[in-house]
Amino acid sequence: MTAPTIVKADGSVERFNPALLADSLVRAGAGRHAAERIAEKITASLAPGATSKQIYRRAFALLRQGSARPVAARYALRRALLEFGPSGHPFEDFISRLFAKEGWQVETRKMIKGHCVTHEVDFYASHPGKGEYMAAELKYHNDPGYKTDLKIALYVKSRFDDIFACDPAVRACPIDRGLLVTNTKFSSEAIAYAECAGVELLGWSYPVEGNLFDRMCRAKVYPVTTLTTLTTAEKRLLIGERIVAADELLESRSALARIGFSAARIGEVFAEAEELIALPHPADMP
Repeated sequence: MTAPTIVKADGSVERFNPALLADSLVRAGAGRHAAERIAEKITASLAPGATSKQIYRRAFALLRQGSARPVAARYALRRALLEFGPSGHPFEDFISRLFAKEGWQVETRKMIKGHCVTHEVDFYASHPGKGEYMAAELKYHNDPGYKTDLKIALYVKSRFDDIFACDPAVRACPIDRGLLVTNTKFSSEAIAYAECAGVELLGWSYPVEGNLFDRMCRAKVYPVTTLTTLTTAEKRLLIGERIVAADELLESRSALARIGFSAARIGEVFAEAEELIALPHPADMP
C-alpha cells in the first residue's frame, strides 16, 4: 500500500514516513515499542493531504494518553519555541540561559565597535575556560514553515566581517567567533553559503550533531512553554516575568506565588518540570 502524501509546514508535499515519526517519538523519550504503536495508529487513520501539524497534534495527544507527560513535553519542544512570540526577546533570554548552563558568560543587545561602524549584537558571550569570545545574531520565527534564508546569512556575514576587521595594533579584537541562530530551520542555500563562507549556524536540526534540539537536551534547558500542565495564559504570565526555561521556573516559586499560582498549582507544574529535566539525553537512552 502506497503511503499517503502529507503537507509540511513550509507547504511542500511528501510521502508520509511512519518510521520517521516513530524515530522522532523515540528521540523525545518514548520507548521504541510505544513509538511504533503510535506511528501505526496514525498511519491507519491518516487521510491524504493531512498536514504535518495535524500529525503532530495526534501524536502529542497519544503520548499524553499514555501517561508520558514529560515525554510529550519534550516531543513538543519545536512547537514550544514558536510560542515565545511575537517578539524575539524571550528567545534571546532562552538562548542566553542555554549558553549560561554550558559555561558561557552572556550579555544581550551589546554594542560592539567594528572597523567601519558600531554594531548592536543580539547576543555576546565569553567562555573563561576556553578563552573564546562570541557574538550571535538571533533570528526568531513563530511560523514553523519559515526558514532563515540566504539573504540573512549574507547580512550576518557582512556584519561579523566588519567586527573581525579590527586592527589588533590599535585595540583588542572583540570576538573570535560569529554565530547565526534560529529556532526553526535554514534554507539549503543559506547552509551552502555558510559552509563555504565560514559562517557558524545553529538551528533546530542544524548542524547534525550539536543542533539546538541536541544542546537543549544535553544541557537540560527546555522552554517553559513546553510544559503541558501550564495554560496558554499562564505561559504568557511567566514570559512576562522573563521566566523562559523549565529549570528557571524551579528557581522561581516566589514569582509564581506573586502572579497568582496556588501552592497546589505550583506543585503540579514543578512535578512536570522536574520529570522533564530528569529525562536522559536521547543518545543515552537504551
